[in-house]
Amino acid sequence: MLFVKFLLPISLLFQFTISVDVDLVMFNVTVLDNDGDTVSGLTANNFRILEDGRPQTIKVFKPEDTPATIGLVIDNSGSMAKRRADVVTSAMAFVTASHPDDEIFIVNFNRHPWLALPESVPFSSNREQLRNTLLATTAEGTTALYDALELSLTHLELGTRQRKALVLLSDGGDNASYDTLDDVLRMAQRSSATIYCIGIYDPQQNDKNPKVLKQIAKLTGGEAFFPGKASDLRQIWPKIAGALRGQYTIGYLSTNAARDGAYRNVKITAVDSRGKSLDVRTRPGYLAPVGPAPSR
Repeated sequence: MLFVKFLLPISLLFQFTISVDVDLVMFNVTVLDNDGDTVSGLTANNFRILEDGRPQTIKVFKPEDTPATIGLVIDNSGSMAKRRADVVTSAMAFVTASHPDDEIFIVNFNRHPWLALPESVPFSSNREQLRNTLLATTAEGTTALYDALELSLTHLELGTRQRKALVLLSDGGDNASYDTLDDVLRMAQRSSATIYCIGIYDPQQNDKNPKVLKQIAKLTGGEAFFPGKASDLRQIWPKIAGALRGQYTIGYLSTNAARDGAYRNVKITAVDSRGKSLDVRTRPGYLAPVGPAPSR
């Protein structure tokens, strides 16, 4: 769920990041054809939204290939030591394939998470700076995956782009967090972010948890990948970048004004110019806000 306040004339709605003084529900939407290729060129008229079975009116529509705020959440625990070089190479392939105006940040984690860019740089589009940041960490220690996701989802909301996403690379295991999986899942349900997960681990590794990675990706409309070798890993990161650039961002004001913290089921459908149904991938719903409505 996203809360913002209007600062710009409505005529500029599609050109800039906006903020409104009402509860605006945002969804990142990937649309695929029968061949699994991303469908471009759609407009708001191609989409229909149902919240708990009730039709909703689209108020914000961002076409594909607009800038996003993206966090790279990278496991730097001891189990990743042998894969560091491949991870850095693959992550840079993602950065290169991303929109040049994306706001990117990096969260590294082992026994605790930290924002890896300099304190004065919350986000960066500078490829060289991002590369140097990725190279600066060694893999050691235990794994605080859930704490890393909590930090990443919190920092993500400081970004100025309406389209938001995280790309998580981990084995899915956690043995050091204060936060729980339930804590993180609730945060993800309140966020508009799409989370893509990349699971890498040895088959005999005891603390791997691919189920968690699949659960997080499904809940947020993302996808989980499990590369078997380094060459697969190098292909996956640019694939995710392409998927993000192909997303639409859609926002609406819910007809249900109750601020009860309840989960709302949302179904978004799309058709092409001939009225043929398309495959839509997005999160299945969101948690409503709690408390008094924002002042108008």
